[in-house]
Parts: sequence; C-alpha cells; structure tokens
Amino acid sequence: MTVEPSEAPHLGEVIVDARGIEKYFGRNHVLKGIDLKVRRRQAVMLIGRSGSGKTTLIRCLNFLEEPTMGSVEIDGLRVEADPLHANTRARREQIRQIRLRTGMLFQEFNLFPHMSVLANCIEAPMRVRGVPEAEAVATAGRLLEKVGLADKRDEYPERLSGGQKQRVAIARAMCMEPKVLMFDEPTSALDPELVGEVLTVMEELAHEGTTMIVVTHEMHFAREAADTVVYMDEGRIIEAGPPEQVLGDPEDERTKTFLHRFLSSFADREHAHDPGT
Repeated sequence: MTVEPSEAPHLGEVIVDARGIEKYFGRNHVLKGIDLKVRRRQAVMLIGRSGSGKTTLIRCLNFLEEPTMGSVEIDGLRVEADPLHANTRARREQIRQIRLRTGMLFQEFNLFPHMSVLANCIEAPMRVRGVPEAEAVATAGRLLEKVGLADKRDEYPERLSGGQKQRVAIARAMCMEPKVLMFDEPTSALDPELVGEVLTVMEELAHEGTTMIVVTHEMHFAREAADTVVYMDEGRIIEAGPPEQVLGDPEDERTKTFLHRFLSSFADREHAHDPGT
C-alpha cells in the first residue's frame, strides 16, 4: 500500500518520499515494500502492535538503519539503499546530509549529563552547522520558552524530571532547524503523570505546522494531532488516512482488531489503577 500525502489545504509540497523500503535483519524480513510520502506541515502518526516495523521504518528514513532495498528522499536529497557501500566516504556524506534534514527523538532522552540545558541545545548547531554562539543561544532560548523550560536553561539534566528532559530533547532537536521531526514513542519511558506535558508540546507543534512522523501508542494524541494515521502490521502499511477514519471507522479488519484489543487493554489498565475500584 502506498501512503499518499493528504491534500489538506494547509499542507505544502512533498518533503519526505520513501519508496520500496525493504529491511532484513538476517532472515527476518522486517519491512516489506513500504511507500510513504509526507508533505510539509503534515503530522503523520505510525501505529500498530509491537514488532510491526514502525521504529525500524523511521530509523530507515534517516539511515540509522541502512535499508536493504528502496530509496529515501528528504527535501530534495534522494539516497538509495546501498548496504554494500554503507561505509564509503561518499556514502557517509550522503547520510550526514540526510540526517541534517531530520531531527530524531527517542524513548530515552540522550542529553549530555555534564552540560546545562542551554549547552545541550547549542552544542550541535555550533559544532555541526557552524552557527555563531550568540545566534545559537538566542534560538535555544526561544525554543526552550516554546517547550515551557526557559527557566531551566542553566540546570543540568539530573535535576530535571523525565518529562522536562524529553521537552529539552525536543527543543534541542529543533535547534538544528530540521525539515522533519521524527519521534520514536517519546513518552514510553515516562511515568504516566509526566506523559501529558510532553504530548501537549508535541500537539502544539503539530498544530503550528511542524512536519512530524511519530511512532506512538497514544491514540488520543494521534486523534487530536495527526493529519494522517498509518496502521502497520507485519512490516506492511495496512491502512492510512485521516484520524477520524482510521481510528474512528477503520476499513481493514486487522486495524479493527488492533484498535479493539488496544482499547480493551487500555481500559483494563485504567480500571486497575482507579483507586475507587
């Protein structure tokens, strides 16, 4: 199945164009011919059960994993899968250029513990992109204010909550001015009471038109923030469309089964944690 970008009027031209993405780990065929297009200002949510290939897909989009076959184009730069030559100098430069176009947020925060919040945010722009210090500091200050952490710029990561660390990680990624932000289940390592503060920031970014590809199990967030929801199963895209269609009235039986089981499991967890039960 090919995921075509939404034609919503607020969206721009295609900025991510992945074609025929295949990925093997040994004999394990993890991705099976993925085609995905994303427009500027589009928020795409990838959902599906664990092991369906969601994380592998976004890691292939910025070549943290080398695809076995296929190609990825981001903001006009197309890179073909080439596992046999992944370590040549020319190939490393191609991948570096692709990664400069993307910002990646992981389950873990990966902040430098010996650096302040501000230093974490300005390190890459200055060292990788050659941004002058004054400009990097000004940009970091603006983005820390956007994620609600302007007053924490001089703190060190050990003094922050998990939710605050993840919000710093979002600001740090945005300081590189990526063309697209990619999130790999950014709230899965957080305590439940901290999830909301991160999702609120992400939802605001989506509504402001930040181009995003998000692996998530947060269905309410997907419903509120997504332009397109993509359901994956066994390495394939099974269904894709607006959240009201995929989450509210899915067409494929596999999507229906996943959502029913997921929502039933969520209801059971909520019941177990309800102090009134």
